[in-house]
Amino acid sequence: MKLIRSSKCSLKFATTSKLSDLKRVLTEYGQVCNIFIDYFWKNGTPSKLELLKDIVNLPETWLTARLRKVAAREAVDMITAVKERWKDKPWKISMPVHKGKRAYVSCTIADLQEKEGSKEFDAWLHLQSIGEDTILDLPIKFHKHYNKLALQGKRLNSYILTDKYVQFSFEINTGEKKKGLNVVGIDTGIKALASLNNGQQYGLDTESLIERIKRCAHGSNGQKQARRAFKQRIDEVVQEIVKEFKHIDLVVVEALKNMNYKSKLKRRLSKNMRRSIGTWAYRYWLKRLEQACEVNRVGFRTVAPFYTSQTCPSCGHVDRGNRVGQVFRCLKCGHTGNADIIAARNILARFLTGLYGARYKPYIMSFS
Repeated sequence: MKLIRSSKCSLKFATTSKLSDLKRVLTEYGQVCNIFIDYFWKNGTPSKLELLKDIVNLPETWLTARLRKVAAREAVDMITAVKERWKDKPWKISMPVHKGKRAYVSCTIADLQEKEGSKEFDAWLHLQSIGEDTILDLPIKFHKHYNKLALQGKRLNSYILTDKYVQFSFEINTGEKKKGLNVVGIDTGIKALASLNNGQQYGLDTESLIERIKRCAHGSNGQKQARRAFKQRIDEVVQEIVKEFKHIDLVVVEALKNMNYKSKLKRRLSKNMRRSIGTWAYRYWLKRLEQACEVNRVGFRTVAPFYTSQTCPSCGHVDRGNRVGQVFRCLKCGHTGNADIIAARNILARFLTGLYGARYKPYIMSFS
């Protein structure tokens, strides 16, 4: 199994003049992208194989034909992405706009040249075929995450440029996914970030970190610092769960999309707290967990989140009153337990009774 992982290297070593030139290129590139987007939106989106000279030469710009073709390809991708995203709600489809903040370039335009003997930085990103005889050499300093990915896989010859960093991509071969049938359900919560169906809980300090974010003024440096601390804690929780992966072949979680609008989260969080947290933390958490699964050859699946914390795992009775805070007590049969752990058990049960779950044997450790 091959994965693509990315790493961002700061451009803090670049001179003011070089950054100014880079911003000028990015701005022009964005404008050219928008010319292509407008043309394709009105006249139909061509395939990338149809991006020939007559189309590539449409914009009046100082960018080279090579970079104009890159912009045309990105315009095609942006239109395709927005139509795919809203294919079930076509009335929401609107023409995308490139903001001129980034550019995708390949080895035909950018080349990473390692620099030996320098203590300040490790390589030059040499940019050519840009336009007006413009050539840029951007200093790159490799960091711990970059070096880790470089050891794990092969660096691809494509780059994402911004005026603050360069993003590198690596292809990592992790081998085949595990073939075993041991499955674990994980519930995402506020009191505990992760609750497993076997009774284990991770990230029991989540609520205090969220409260810290909530106390800060929106957009303040304090809130940004609190969010960074929350993301760091999420990373730590993922690593704690990774230790269990030697026993696990498949992880099942809730498909927590549009969490600000899910009834489950509206009951867990006040409107003010939902606004303070946003959906970013949950997207980040689930993405990090999925990435950890991929690297460790563990499968990753999602199920619908509705009523997982209101359903009795013993008799199947569904009632909002079954859950009061962190305590679950079935109003029908009296079954009790931790609400988040019961939700994890229901997540697992929902998967096992679904179309793809019948062939799996649940991995459930004994409860103490």
